[in-house]
Amino acid sequence: MNFDDEDRVIDSVLANTKTIALIGASVKEERASNSVMRNLLKRGYQVFPVNPGHAGGEILGQECFAKLTDIEHEIDMVDVFRRSDAVPEIVEEAIKCQVKTLWLQLDIGHAEAEAKARKNGITVISNRCPNIEFRRQESS
Repeated sequence: MNFDDEDRVIDSVLANTKTIALIGASVKEERASNSVMRNLLKRGYQVFPVNPGHAGGEILGQECFAKLTDIEHEIDMVDVFRRSDAVPEIVEEAIKCQVKTLWLQLDIGHAEAEAKARKNGITVISNRCPNIEFRRQESS
C-alpha cells in the first residue's frame, strides 16, 4: 500500500471511529500516550484508558481498565502504546472484542500479530500517530 492509500485509510478510520481503547495510557503528562489521549478526548472521541497499574482509577477523568476485555462497551479502535512484544496478546483481545481497527504507534510493530489481525477482519495501521495524522489533515 502506498502513502496516499494509507492516508485514505487513516482518514476513513479517524472519521468513522467513535470509541477508542488506549492501551498503555499514562497519568504522566510528558508521555506520548497522555498527549494523544488528551487530543482524542478534545476531538470528541470516547477514550477508554487501559493500564493495569491504574485500573479502577482514572486517567484524564476517564475510568481506567486493566485490559481490553474488561471494557463493557463496543470498541471501534485500539491504539497501542506498548512494546512490540505485547502486540500478540493485544491482538488476541482485539479479536475477542471485535474491534474494527488496531492502531500501532510509531516504532511499534509485530508482523505476525498484524497479519493475524488482518486475517480476522481488523484494519491495521502501524508506525503512525493520530496526533501527526490530525496535523496532516489540517494542513491539507
